[in-house]
Amino acid sequence: MSAPMPPNGSLTDARSGQDDLVFVDEADAPSLAGATAAWRILVVDDDADVHSTTTFALKNVEMQGRPLEFLHAYTAQEAHAMLRQHPDIAVVLLDVVMERPDAGLQLVRQIREELGMIEVRIILRTGQPGYAPELEAIRGYDINDYRTKSELTRTKLYTAVAAAVRSYQQLRALDANRAGLEHIVSAGAQLMSLHGVRDVAQGVLRQIATLLGQEPSGVLCVRESGQGRPDVLQVVAAAGEQSELAGRELSPQRHAALAAAVGRTLGARAGVHAEGWLSLHFPGKAGRDFAACIPFERAVGDIERRLLDVFASVVAVGLDNVELVTHLNQAAFRDQLTGLPNRTRLVELIDALLASPKRSSATLALVDLDHFAETNDALGHHFGDLLLVAVGKRLKTRLDPRLEVARIGGDIFCVLGDAGSVQPAAIQALFRVPFHIDGQDVQVSSTIGLVRLVEHDGSGADALKDADIALKRAKSQQRAGHFYFSRSMGVEIRERVRMMHALRSGFQRGELFLAYQPQVDLASNRAFGAEALLRWRTEDGRLIGPDRFIPIAEYSGLIVDIGEWVLRQALAELVRLRAAGHDRFTMSVNVSQVQFRHPLFVEMLRRALDDTGAPAEYVELEITESMAMEEPALLIEKLAQVKRTGVSIAIDDFGTGFSSLSHLQRLQVDRLKIDRTFVTEITGSARGSSIAEMVIQLGRNLGLSVIAEGVEDERQAHILRSLGCPLAQGFLFSRPLSPQALLEWLGNQSLIEAA
Repeated sequence: MSAPMPPNGSLTDARSGQDDLVFVDEADAPSLAGATAAWRILVVDDDADVHSTTTFALKNVEMQGRPLEFLHAYTAQEAHAMLRQHPDIAVVLLDVVMERPDAGLQLVRQIREELGMIEVRIILRTGQPGYAPELEAIRGYDINDYRTKSELTRTKLYTAVAAAVRSYQQLRALDANRAGLEHIVSAGAQLMSLHGVRDVAQGVLRQIATLLGQEPSGVLCVRESGQGRPDVLQVVAAAGEQSELAGRELSPQRHAALAAAVGRTLGARAGVHAEGWLSLHFPGKAGRDFAACIPFERAVGDIERRLLDVFASVVAVGLDNVELVTHLNQAAFRDQLTGLPNRTRLVELIDALLASPKRSSATLALVDLDHFAETNDALGHHFGDLLLVAVGKRLKTRLDPRLEVARIGGDIFCVLGDAGSVQPAAIQALFRVPFHIDGQDVQVSSTIGLVRLVEHDGSGADALKDADIALKRAKSQQRAGHFYFSRSMGVEIRERVRMMHALRSGFQRGELFLAYQPQVDLASNRAFGAEALLRWRTEDGRLIGPDRFIPIAEYSGLIVDIGEWVLRQALAELVRLRAAGHDRFTMSVNVSQVQFRHPLFVEMLRRALDDTGAPAEYVELEITESMAMEEPALLIEKLAQVKRTGVSIAIDDFGTGFSSLSHLQRLQVDRLKIDRTFVTEITGSARGSSIAEMVIQLGRNLGLSVIAEGVEDERQAHILRSLGCPLAQGFLFSRPLSPQALLEWLGNQSLIEAA
């Protein structure tokens, strides 16, 4: 039980007016909710007089602009129940000694530990100073103030309660700030997980409503400056009573108050609260500004305002990021020139089609514009771009609208869909009408490669490769301008690719080597030189024929490196032969068309001659007849550069092409090689004999040396001698030899001559 109140106790005196209250100015700090609800004060005491005097002393008092509301409990147990029922109690005026001497302290422990009420402020009062808690107990139990009832005058009671209320309000504000910031962080993460400005805008309205503790409502608008109509507001998202405005323009006539509120915000470029509307401004980039506007009648608290400002900053960054992601998605999946799906998007579409029942009736077509590079070079890249846009538009608008049309790079378009609509004849018919570009009519044709997806095994990217194979076949064969992919073509291509990788690896591992076939003077059967022949033996000992791997080396470009290696190996062997006494020996080396056309070929030749020390006058390069006939002007200039190094030139496989004699006269060549086909036919065909005789006569008339290749028997050699052919090579004389075997073969020839 509490001790009786002494005669000079403050609450008794307060009733007589002897102790005037002094009201201090308090800074206005509205709560997060902005409400004017009373501060709840719980008086816990077993003395009824204490309850009445406390209430009387603080009657009609306002703190922080809000009145006080008193709750009363006469036991610790009753107070415990009341605290459970009213978690918004701000201050507890608690008697220390009630039903038990430590009842007050135990209630403090329950408030803090059991109920978890951290913000509520506790003022201990006692009429028995002997029962005052120790300082350690005050600190341990989180007691905010301790007074004896005898010292609590009216003024001191007000001051203690006012300080406790202010402390409670600050703690609640901190907690509200923390909760608000946590919500903003969470909201930012949620918004960034959404895709597209519209979804994010809808999410913004939801998050603002959560932050303010109300249902989602209002609009989020965008205004794009510099678009010809900068006053137009487009509603990106809407909620609540304004839901029907989503995706529409915000009309100042039909929605005057809302449009005015948004206009004020965009004009001020800041949040505005006026006339029942709360607006937030989200600055954008590239002339785009966003504003959210929601109906909001009550006052906005300081904490709310600060949190909304932070939220607006987070949303502005989020909208920028979403727009950036949208732009990146456009760049990743759309062709920037035509706006059509690009290769990446097309592969996704093909993959989806392959996984659907529609696969059985679907066809993929690659449409390549013929001679587009020449058009681009002649009329300029701008003209070429306009032409590509026009082609894409015609394909998109004139074909079945259910078909997917894409541009996958350069001048190649793609059409994907039902086989009945993806018809090469229908596609090519679109190109019969000229395209009107920049005031000019341009006639364009196309070549098409197609693949039926029902016959395709693999992914969307693989289907594109198959269509590309068919396109290349169509361009090479010129068969009605289109070609369908077949499984056999795929096997052939995959074998070529496999061999290309094997050749590259084999070259690096040293699997390539040279064999040398002697060349002889038919009159004396004496060797005067040899042709260096490239061979490939794989790790497992298999020999791959040059007719199989050299075209692949040319196609892949690997022939440039291989060709340089062959030249250097052959020149080094020539130097070794000369050191062995064969100082008038000639080394003949084949040169690929790809290698010969390389801009650094002549420089590479000079460097190889210098590095090996091989005499240029004993080096012969062989080029094919078909190669000699292409681009005569360029070839003549390149041959002149080669001749200036001192090496000689032979035309290989002569007679298989369609050489112009006048052109042949202009080429600085030294020797013609009769193709083995005519040598084989020389004994059984008058035509074969006549062609060989013609080549021999032509060489004599032009002052060129002539050599026949593929001589396999003495009868062929005899006929060639009789026709006047001076030189030959073939199995009759020797098969291709290793460097050591060639040296031994030449040694044996010398012994025979000496004998």
